[in-house]
Amino acid sequence: MHAVSSLDSSALDEAASGATAEAPVRDLRRVPIHPDNWYPLAWSREVKRGKTHGVHFAGEPIVLARTESGKVFALEDRCAHRQVPLHQGVVDGESIRCGYHGWTYDCSGKCIDVPYLGRERLPNGVRSYPCQEVEGLIFVFPGDPALAETKPLPPLASVSDKAYKTRRFGRAVKCHYSFMHENLMDMNHQFLHRRQMGQMRARSLGRRRGEGWVEVDYTFARMEGKQPVGEALVFGQNRNGGGQNDKDVMTIRTEYPYQTLQIRTSDQTLVMNLWIIYVPLDAEQRTNRTFGLLSIRKPGIPGALDLAWPLLVWFTERIFKEDREIVEAEQAAHDSQGEDWNHEVFPVINELRNLLRESGAAHLTPRGEAHTPKDATWQPLRRISRT
Repeated sequence: MHAVSSLDSSALDEAASGATAEAPVRDLRRVPIHPDNWYPLAWSREVKRGKTHGVHFAGEPIVLARTESGKVFALEDRCAHRQVPLHQGVVDGESIRCGYHGWTYDCSGKCIDVPYLGRERLPNGVRSYPCQEVEGLIFVFPGDPALAETKPLPPLASVSDKAYKTRRFGRAVKCHYSFMHENLMDMNHQFLHRRQMGQMRARSLGRRRGEGWVEVDYTFARMEGKQPVGEALVFGQNRNGGGQNDKDVMTIRTEYPYQTLQIRTSDQTLVMNLWIIYVPLDAEQRTNRTFGLLSIRKPGIPGALDLAWPLLVWFTERIFKEDREIVEAEQAAHDSQGEDWNHEVFPVINELRNLLRESGAAHLTPRGEAHTPKDATWQPLRRISRT
């Protein structure tokens, strides 16, 4: 093993990130997600009619409530009176009543009743959030509400298409959301899944970058041996008899803040469509909740996908478990080192990191408002010597 000089290490850092000494690189693992986007904060099934449900976005408590008419609305999860959580209250018709003193708020956050004051001397209300329910997800816009109508919800066409069967999944993962984006986009990590997928090798066909997005195409070759179940589930049964599956193209795209993975056959048929988002839960943004929609095109044989579905669920859970463990290990390494020591060499991941830095917020206050801090969220590259 050999020592890496300060100059050599600096050059590696700058080559990997595009930085110079005059332009220090912001530590991506400290870049807050930008609140001016639509984020799913719960599955529809979690918010029952006439019930409340407490959630978080980047440390900000939010209560979701489904009224008697079935409408869902989102408010700051703190009563203006004593700051106790509104999700501990009750839904009263089309409003929510605090469980402490009975202060009542409508879907706009306006206080409409204080039982012991009457309606003539009503106090201030609480913050409300734009809220929409789409394809079994409850989306909230936690940023500037004036921008909500200018930001479209993500397209989820495959979920409602009867040609596909969709699995909804998600877990809490103890890492910064950027690790999740990198994990999915970098298919060179297939070695991690060798027990599930066999000896597969990814080949990058090229990458593209636009305003607010970056994407990369892959094909995959199976190196040797019998086709494993995992490969057959993802790519279908081997069709060319040569021990390879290099006809299908996988396209992975981060269109901030969402991510998609699509597999198309040589005739451009979309056979798999994954949409996924990583929503920070805590103020430090070291834990995120994933919301994923995995749509698989139904084969020509009726009912065949239904029969294989339990096996596909088992397989995807095992893949997700391996991914979760590895990104949590990455976060633990960052925390122990105090900064990002990564020396990335894959161009598309460097493109992705630049996109996430540029698209993220400068800083998040406890109330979710973006501003540029005076303290050091911008970190110079570390110059190190290793043996």
